[in-house]
Amino acid sequence: MSEKIWFTPELVDNHCLIDVRTPLEFEEDHIPGACNIPLLSNEERVEIGILYKQIGPVAARRRGLELTCSRFFGMVDRITAVAAGRPIVVYCWRGGLRSLSVVMLIEMCGTPARQLAGGYKAFRAHVVNYFEQCDFSAPLIVMHGMTGTGKTEFINSLNPAKWSVIDLEGIACHRGSAFGALGLTQGITQKQFETTLWDAFRKMPTGRPIIVEGESRRIGKYSLPGILYRKMEESCKVWCHAAMMTRVSRLTCEYARLEYMVAMQAALERIRKKLGGTRYAELKGKIDMWDVEGFAQGLMEGYYDKIYYKQRLWTPDLNIELEDFNQAESELEKYWNTIV
Repeated sequence: MSEKIWFTPELVDNHCLIDVRTPLEFEEDHIPGACNIPLLSNEERVEIGILYKQIGPVAARRRGLELTCSRFFGMVDRITAVAAGRPIVVYCWRGGLRSLSVVMLIEMCGTPARQLAGGYKAFRAHVVNYFEQCDFSAPLIVMHGMTGTGKTEFINSLNPAKWSVIDLEGIACHRGSAFGALGLTQGITQKQFETTLWDAFRKMPTGRPIIVEGESRRIGKYSLPGILYRKMEESCKVWCHAAMMTRVSRLTCEYARLEYMVAMQAALERIRKKLGGTRYAELKGKIDMWDVEGFAQGLMEGYYDKIYYKQRLWTPDLNIELEDFNQAESELEKYWNTIV
């Protein structure tokens, strides 16, 4: 009987993980670093599922064997090549017949392999539980501030030898605002977003804080998993300041691209009711004239600064100016050294 192994995060780093599910299943989500070598195609899995329900498991298995036997040699050959000497672990949806069959084939050809007990579902349960606990390897520092202060740029400029940074907006491919999707595509699923986030957090070393940007419960179409939002609320909070002209300049540098014009107009239309007719007309006129600086300032004064953090029911642990990132990092470091 082939050996089974339960999922642990160490498998991601030192094993060759083979996902034998269909391409569609793999695309929805998969264990980081896994290689998709499907036993069945998307269409074949549907066909066998129908056979299983309408006729029974024996008919389904016989049809599965008929469909796949001709590709066994190629699969084993490819798996051993991908493994390149690393221990092989094969998984399917829930540690069933698909992964067991492939493990048996690999072992019959002389290469040791193990089956992931519980399959992808066991891994998914691990990720869900991780964010239900949010017991991170280090404390969080959450950077808050008005739109345009440069929070994202600042945290990504921090010295990686001193700070651990998780760019939530970068992982989500969204800037977390009404215009946050400009030039970006949220092309992954919610599950894959959570998996990527899990992978980022698990890699964080102990001994230094994890820096994240303050976000709402949703970043574009993705929701922060588990109790992560609550964990951020309970963590150390830093309020970031920057002068209006600095904010205008930073937003202009980021958004002043003609290819964004149509999407910018569409985003403005979506918040039309919140702006009111007069303000909407003013901002639309600035887009039409491609006055991005005027648009950025008008949007912040007439929308962002009135909506975001409107009910901030907390006092920051630290206030810093983001006019000079090096100086801001020095202030952050000085503060952190006083509380550890």
